[in-house]
Amino acid sequence: MQPKHELTEEEALALSGKLSRVQRRTMVRITYYDGDAYATSCGMVSDIDVASRTITVVRTRIRFDDILDIRNGEGIED
Repeated sequence: MQPKHELTEEEALALSGKLSRVQRRTMVRITYYDGDAYATSCGMVSDIDVASRTITVVRTRIRFDDILDIRNGEGIED
């Protein structure tokens, strides 16, 4: 079991900016905490639910709070 990395305020702000630029039907690569360890999901964004704070990549629903990093096919950068 791997501990979850708590984002610093700067990391959280940078991640929030990246999330705000992600759109449905775009390819992304998300590194996220799945409860036991970090995993990576690559694929097309099928849904972004701001109210429930989740993003769905193909069929994997990921909570915003569990995301460590996100990049799109172009490579979302700061």
